[in-house]
Amino acid sequence: MIDFLLNGQPRHCMASPDTSVLELLRDSLGQTGTKEGCASGDCGACTVAIGEAGPDGRIHYHSANACITPAHQLQGRVLVTVEGLARGNTLHPAQAAMVECHGSQCGFCTPGIVMSLFTLYEDQHADAATPPAPLTPQRLEAALGGNLCRCTGYRPIRDAALAMEDYPHQRPEWLDLAVDAVPEAAGDRDVAFVQPATLVELIAERGAHPEAPIVAGGTDLWLEVTQRLARFVRVVDVTRVAELKAIEETTLADGREGWWIGGAVTYSRLEPLLADHYPAFAHLLHRLGSAQVRNRGTLGGNIANASPIGDTPPVLLALGARLWLAGPGEGAGMAERELPLDNVFLGYKKTELREGEVIRAIFLPRPEPSRHLRVWKLSKRREDDISAVLGAFGWRLEDGLLCDVRLAFGGMAATPKRAAAAEAALEGQPPSPAAFQAARLALAEDFQPMSDVRGSAHYRRLCAANLLERLRLVMAQESTDAPREVMLHAYAH
Repeated sequence: MIDFLLNGQPRHCMASPDTSVLELLRDSLGQTGTKEGCASGDCGACTVAIGEAGPDGRIHYHSANACITPAHQLQGRVLVTVEGLARGNTLHPAQAAMVECHGSQCGFCTPGIVMSLFTLYEDQHADAATPPAPLTPQRLEAALGGNLCRCTGYRPIRDAALAMEDYPHQRPEWLDLAVDAVPEAAGDRDVAFVQPATLVELIAERGAHPEAPIVAGGTDLWLEVTQRLARFVRVVDVTRVAELKAIEETTLADGREGWWIGGAVTYSRLEPLLADHYPAFAHLLHRLGSAQVRNRGTLGGNIANASPIGDTPPVLLALGARLWLAGPGEGAGMAERELPLDNVFLGYKKTELREGEVIRAIFLPRPEPSRHLRVWKLSKRREDDISAVLGAFGWRLEDGLLCDVRLAFGGMAATPKRAAAAEAALEGQPPSPAAFQAARLALAEDFQPMSDVRGSAHYRRLCAANLLERLRLVMAQESTDAPREVMLHAYAH
């Protein structure tokens, strides 16, 4: 059973463990304003808002793709759909602005766009004592980047976003709920969708049901249901495990400082830390899916999925990240271990994780003042697309020589992988054209990429070599002491 609030009203629903929020809304609850477009989290027609308690005791809302969000994750949450936004006969500012700015034609995608505007509006007014922040082009792009519209064009939709503040701040009263208004479970929970609250409980469930898939954001796993029509008899959900949601500063035994990032920490929650310490990594997140995906997807899930075109593993390899794994121990106990991320990926979709193990946390080292990171992603379209090739490059420069060079690529092999031969060609060398020419030639020893719909093997080899040449040009530009804002523009894209 699932107990939650739908547009302010308590709901007590029964659903199979592989039911999505979209299916629950349309098939069981008769809420048909939310549409199915792509059924893969790409088009945004199914966008809804999910609210949960924040540290301030209020409900905070984030956008999500209903088609790939497990319905059981609504337990104890607040779900808002387009049907619930009006206050009597008065439209919510997001709806009123769309009407007045002529932001809809066929209307199929409109409910999802309205819900993205709703979450943007709520974020603007989260603190009643603070005036709304300016809606910059970057914020608008982030908020609406996951909503496709094939007939209206985006200018009137953008106009609607900018016009929302011109309408009276009239919203349904129930949007300002206190945490205690969210229902607790009203009976026995569905044992087919397990939501452990602690790491010990999670390991026990993994041991009892090793066949059950683990779900966090569902942004990849739920495609098995929507695209391949898989059925899950049982699912283990890790989004309520306290240890997996923590971000903690730490110092490793070797003296390295950094952070343990819980395996279930979402990209959206991770972004402020990256923006402060790794701007190039933070910029990549804006090209990792849409806001709806980043609100749900997790760093641990991207690693455990072990896709050769996952966006974050090459960056983590370039940074020298480590994993903290937890699994079954002797008797009913729990065993934990650490290992470098370099040793995790064994083959296509195959990792070093043992049976019953989960990714407890990922170690992200604190950047050293002398260390540099650059990340570039190549894809068929700039936003909300899967990588064809992704390059992540870390290095230090000492006395004019390259040191501790780490070059990692996605899309070039069956796993995310470092380019060992190319690294060796650069290590201890000046960042000269000759050294980088040797590194580009050495890529042939490191990779024999495959051809697929995203690019041929020749294209990938050429792109990887060109990314190394781009890296050389960036280093050369930085050595000229160009203004920092010019340098940032040069390598952030």
